[in-house]
Amino acid sequence: MTSGDRYRAIYTFEPVDHLPRQEFYIWVEAIDRWKTEGLPRDYDDQNLFNFDPPGVVEVGLDMGACEPPFLPAYETKIIQDEGTTEIVQDFAGRWLRCFKGRRHGFMPDYIKHPVTCIRDWEEDVLPRLNPDSPERYWTLKGTAAYASERRGVENLMVRQAAVGGYMYLRALMGPEDLLVAFCLQPDLIHTMMRHWVSLMNAGLERIQAIIELDELAVSEDICYRKGLLISPDMVREFLLPYYQEVVGKARARQQRRLYFNVDTDGFADPAVPLYMEAGLDVMDPWEVASGCDVVEIGRKWPKLVMTGGIDKRILAAGKDEIDKHLEYIIPAMKERGGYIPTCDHGVPDDVSFENYMHYRRRVCELDN
Repeated sequence: MTSGDRYRAIYTFEPVDHLPRQEFYIWVEAIDRWKTEGLPRDYDDQNLFNFDPPGVVEVGLDMGACEPPFLPAYETKIIQDEGTTEIVQDFAGRWLRCFKGRRHGFMPDYIKHPVTCIRDWEEDVLPRLNPDSPERYWTLKGTAAYASERRGVENLMVRQAAVGGYMYLRALMGPEDLLVAFCLQPDLIHTMMRHWVSLMNAGLERIQAIIELDELAVSEDICYRKGLLISPDMVREFLLPYYQEVVGKARARQQRRLYFNVDTDGFADPAVPLYMEAGLDVMDPWEVASGCDVVEIGRKWPKLVMTGGIDKRILAAGKDEIDKHLEYIIPAMKERGGYIPTCDHGVPDDVSFENYMHYRRRVCELDN
């Protein structure tokens, strides 16, 4: 099977020669560590980790990811030097307290976000989120043509990524202020969500005028270690109607089946039935530290395509622990179908090169 054929079979719960071989991502710091432990510089050329070629090609229009697609982005600059830490304004207009010279591998302290009131929204943020800015679409014709060619030659799935509704709101207001705003500023929330719909519809309409999509994938992060960050009633009031409009219109624009993929951290099981009301097909990455067990959740939701669910912490624990973990997951999920094994987040730098190579070998052995 080609990677494209394999990916499509996973999404339709058909038999495959082996489960897709890929990774969620690997920290740059982990790669740097592994180079000191024997990782050759040409590891990609050697395909040392035994990854498949990509089964998906991205259209690549900037529709946001963990933040809204600001155009122009905010200026990244140091607001205040605090000695060992500094307050930095990032491209999304947030003020973050970070360790000086280090922005990755820890959770910064968020000082403020760009929206506190309707005036912030109208005067500072809204002009940066104009769905009709021609600059947004300058490269679309070329990237869509490339995706179409790759699908025609290799049967790759064509995907467009976007910022999810909750993630969009959280980036604009911050998680704590957003919770208050749901109660005290509901009109502002609905105003911002109507604009999210405009952004999504404008981008997808332009894409789908050129190429039909196989997948719409949104970054959402609406869960924490015990479940949803907001109540199901709030999801239904502030998110679902807007998702139903965006996904419904996107599907109506084309004949090809369009899969809807939601990425969320945390214990995601309670989110599944809610997002199914918006047409959910695929969810990832099933964070084990929050209690996600892909085998059990896969039995509960037998038609849900799942990616992830391998505990990145186990990779640092040793070979015996890696073996037990994979022996529990891989055979059961291959029999179930609809599963792509990856770590439940990026592979961190506490994982040794030896352990990661053992993990990659065992995934392939158990999948044969």
